[in-house]
Amino acid sequence: MITLQRTRLAGLQRKAAQQLRAGFGGPWWSRSSRILLLLAGFFIGSNLTVHLENATGARTFSAFFALIACELLVVLRRRSPWLDYLRLGFVYAVVLEAFKVGS
Repeated sequence: MITLQRTRLAGLQRKAAQQLRAGFGGPWWSRSSRILLLLAGFFIGSNLTVHLENATGARTFSAFFALIACELLVVLRRRSPWLDYLRLGFVYAVVLEAFKVGS
């Protein structure tokens, strides 16, 4: 087996792998609920931006409402840490929509 040298990149990769293992470790119901929350956040974020743009007719207002929704998830995260996964999926969807629009 080839071992990695002790470089900063190897340390960063090791830390990232440990955080992924810790984040998605645990019982099956915990892992599946985290993945479902990520997917639900992605679904909400992708639909919210499209429907708000159609309802308001302006991208600026839809981005503003998406920002408000994201900040509400940050405030509510203090009460429930599970909402962090919902927020992560939401932010990923909004960023992906921004890349699709080209802005």
